[in-house]
Amino acid sequence: MPYPVKSYAAHAATGRLGLFQFDRRSPRADDVVIDILFCGVCHSDLHSVRNDWGSAHYPMVPGHEIVGRVLAVGAEVTRFKVGDAVGVGCMVDSCRHCHACGQGWEQYCESGVTDTYNQQDRIDGSRTYGGYSEKVVVAEHFVLKLPDALDLAGAAPLLCAGITTYSPLRRWKVGPGSQVAIVGLGGLGHMGLKLAKALGAEVALFSRSPGKEADARRLGADRIILSTDPAQMTAVAGQFDLILDTVPSQHDLNPYVPTLATGGTLVVLGYMGPLEAFNTGPLVFGRRDLAGSLIGGIAETQDMLDFCGQHGIQSDIEVIRIQDINESYERMLRSDVKYRFVIDMASLKEQTL
Repeated sequence: MPYPVKSYAAHAATGRLGLFQFDRRSPRADDVVIDILFCGVCHSDLHSVRNDWGSAHYPMVPGHEIVGRVLAVGAEVTRFKVGDAVGVGCMVDSCRHCHACGQGWEQYCESGVTDTYNQQDRIDGSRTYGGYSEKVVVAEHFVLKLPDALDLAGAAPLLCAGITTYSPLRRWKVGPGSQVAIVGLGGLGHMGLKLAKALGAEVALFSRSPGKEADARRLGADRIILSTDPAQMTAVAGQFDLILDTVPSQHDLNPYVPTLATGGTLVVLGYMGPLEAFNTGPLVFGRRDLAGSLIGGIAETQDMLDFCGQHGIQSDIEVIRIQDINESYERMLRSDVKYRFVIDMASLKEQTL
């Protein structure tokens, strides 16, 4: 039977999120029912709510960094039991049989991945609603085990910010001796520093702000390069095997390409849109690559969580009440958070309709 749940939802691109009740779909044989304890607040939640990408459906319940405990399992579920600490990230289904899914790249499903919110369920066509809610029902394949060593609140952003930076670090085989640079110190960037350092790389941060050095070093940076200083940029020409660009808005990529070593790769993680006046010359003459990457598959996400559990890695967070979500969005636009908001969902359970 359906689960009636409370949530916070957006009803228009210009309005505020507010209390909203809806019915979760009835659990199927392979489903896990999760009591949501914490939900991270991602910059893409704000983009989605405000229809910046032109694909919003309202009412919309955002949230794709979900951590909770199992309330119930279907008859075919084998990997989880009631009480387990679990997570759900950016996707809740895919076709599971195309080439991409067969490679463990569900995020690139050739028939389109089913996002955790603002999409339609592949089976019954119902709208998917995200983690700013009391409970969620998700197919077992897309539920992740949380290692005991992880703090539940600090683990929530790993399900998006963590895997978004971990996947390219693994894809380009970062390890001891690798020279890695991160562009931007925000939700993604701070995880990139932590993970690259834990993998054994020499890690640098490109920043436009000289005031971030102390925090960057605390997070794992071995050096900080002021990207607005031509002398500092010239001094690191040809040095980096991999650059992860985490900046979420349109910006000039040209200054970073010459800092790649021959055969190096610049991976765009934060911005999705057209590039203006990009110079391909440094790519051609240095056999360098410009690439993109989107979250990670389910197996890779589980590997990331296990890695973080082994190395004591979690996101730097500020825990908020859900009643403060609209103000938190405004703070996020001002980059006034270090480095990720996480909603304590107990605040929603306390609120009456």
